[in-house]
Amino acid sequence: MNSPARVIGFVNAAHFVDHYAMLIFAAAVIVMAPALGMAYSELLPYATPGFVAFGAGSLLTGWLGDRWSRRHMMVIFFAGIGTSMIAVGLVQTPLQLGAALLSIGLFASIYHPVGTAMIVSYADRLGREMGLNGVWGNLGVASSALVTGVVGQYLGWRFAFIIPGIVTILIGLAFARTVIHEDRSGHKQAAAQARVATNDMWRVIVALLIVVIAISTTFNAVTVAIPKLFAERLSDLTRSPALLGVIAAFVYVFGAMTQYTIGKLIDRYSLKAVSLPLSFMLAPFLYLAATLSNLPLILAAIGIVMGAFGQVTVNDAMVGKYTSEQWRSRAYSVRYFVGFTAAGASVGLVAWLYQQGGFVTMLHAFAALCLLVIAAAIILPTEIKVPAGANPTR
Repeated sequence: MNSPARVIGFVNAAHFVDHYAMLIFAAAVIVMAPALGMAYSELLPYATPGFVAFGAGSLLTGWLGDRWSRRHMMVIFFAGIGTSMIAVGLVQTPLQLGAALLSIGLFASIYHPVGTAMIVSYADRLGREMGLNGVWGNLGVASSALVTGVVGQYLGWRFAFIIPGIVTILIGLAFARTVIHEDRSGHKQAAAQARVATNDMWRVIVALLIVVIAISTTFNAVTVAIPKLFAERLSDLTRSPALLGVIAAFVYVFGAMTQYTIGKLIDRYSLKAVSLPLSFMLAPFLYLAATLSNLPLILAAIGIVMGAFGQVTVNDAMVGKYTSEQWRSRAYSVRYFVGFTAAGASVGLVAWLYQQGGFVTMLHAFAALCLLVIAAAIILPTEIKVPAGANPTR
């Protein structure tokens, strides 16, 4: 049998790698565009196929995780995404760049339906482990902006992809040597941990779909746009790419803290009690950030990432609580297919809104979208705890 702590440790590392790899380009594109003779708004859409694959691929990877092996899928994840990052560092044309970014997205699509299901299968306290797992993903986002800014400034943008690619392959080798395939269907975490009344299930589905689409789109748009937004609006503070990366990382740390706190709250209170107050954070901060700069913008950005990252933890816990082991990867695959497909569209949307009216238009548009999050939290029904050993389908 595998050690739960070891498995969860590797899955957390995979979450870090997953978000790190997907956002290197968002930070590096600022210096890549001039090097490739293109404008920011022209080069950014080359990431769109990768982000779409990030979501669309989850349907197949989640099915394979349930029907074949989650452990084997994670080995493929580490090897594939590491090799793909190295490939981006070697590209010579925009077409090659698009193909390599697509490859990153395809392999990155393995993690969320497979890795998140593994967390639920091995976690004694779901909320706490979900929160910690979210922290690792958040740190991947933050480190991507920080490390890419520093490496890009001192070693060049190519090494910003090649170095993490090599490290990821080494982590994958360690995972393959120390974690074995294991059937978890007989363990206590296999059953669903909560349910709602049958006639209220439609409210869960509608609320989850609304929040997943709105939060995933906003989450991805914000993480893609923050490096460029800070470069434009923090010019009175600094013009150094490395220091801008440090500031972005500082902002994301607050998102990580929020995810850990939300995870702890989920173990003590219902999802509705946690998600309702959280839902009121995003829209006001997005609206305010549209016209702010320098320190006020940094404070507004902290509010945005706290609201977005906290809500992601709620969404993941919802699927984990309401599904059983044999369906868990597939349930997560649908959740992430919807979320990441919407997120993929947000990359092109960011570029288009930026052309139309800069970041003012973009942030106002996403503030309006996040009003739907409040409505979704309101219609979410109160859950019923499933006693230990009870049949959750009864």
